[in-house]
Amino acid sequence: MLIFRDADPFLILLLALAVDLAFGDMPWIFRYLPHPVAIAGSAVARLDRRLNRARRSDRTRLLRGVLATFVLVVVAAALGWVVKEYLGFVHYSAVVEGVIVAILLAQRSLFEHVAAVAKALQAGGIAAGRTAVAKIVGRDPESLDEHGVIRAAIESLYENFSDGVVAPSFWYLLFGLPGIFAYKTANTLDSMIGHRSPKYFHFGWAAARLDDALNWIPARLTGALLCIAAAGLPETSARAAWATMLRDARKHRSPNAGWPEAAGAGALGLALGGPRSYGGTTAYEPWLGEGRARATLPDLAAALKLFLAAAACFAVLLLLGAALAHSL
Repeated sequence: MLIFRDADPFLILLLALAVDLAFGDMPWIFRYLPHPVAIAGSAVARLDRRLNRARRSDRTRLLRGVLATFVLVVVAAALGWVVKEYLGFVHYSAVVEGVIVAILLAQRSLFEHVAAVAKALQAGGIAAGRTAVAKIVGRDPESLDEHGVIRAAIESLYENFSDGVVAPSFWYLLFGLPGIFAYKTANTLDSMIGHRSPKYFHFGWAAARLDDALNWIPARLTGALLCIAAAGLPETSARAAWATMLRDARKHRSPNAGWPEAAGAGALGLALGGPRSYGGTTAYEPWLGEGRARATLPDLAAALKLFLAAAACFAVLLLLGAALAHSL
């Protein structure tokens, strides 16, 4: 007899979030096995080397980038379908599927990486803080003072809450393993080639646009979760979170990142975004929020609490979804 063959995807996702919360990245497994995201990254790098050569025309590189993005995402979705079909013949398949989904979530690792910035600042000062934040952001760490390090960590926390938790969960709920496999591949493509640099402006165009499309709904859902969560904490304001998100989210150069970042800025009474340096070039980005730009360590602690509260709200939504699905 097959066990849990037709388990509710809401419950499987809740199991995955619990596994991720308990075990995080599970490095003891991936000392011996390649991580799925690493496999996707290796495939992206290989196609980049073979297809994105400087001697080719911009149009050719654009078309090759479209082809590479399409092929990798379709292959990832097909692989997810194959795995799902195989699990149909496995005992306790829902548990196995939950573990697979947990591997593709970044709830605990995101918290740990941002908390590590706070610990580094407390223990080693600005130099240690810059080293820690450089692991999670792309801007020049040497250009950041302590306030800039903290703002960068908070911005990364909320943007990656969308990219690393809510968005993969959303696509899993819609399309199961094919959906989350395809999303993680698209997100990996965007992180590796979806840049505006001369090398990737054309080749990475399709990857960047696809990632924007896939994150459109999850980013707004993440912003809403942060606003709702802010109502339950004494140090945050739900009203300011909603107002700031609706007013400032579209100021961000990304069509998606501004929604969770603006919600977080309003909730915490901060101004996030603003000018930052990449590769020695200053990008004059608008500020999100009307609060203090001089973020402090207590602000970072409050930002982490808000993240945990929003993650709890997300879990409650999944429980409600499971209850509704079983009542129909």
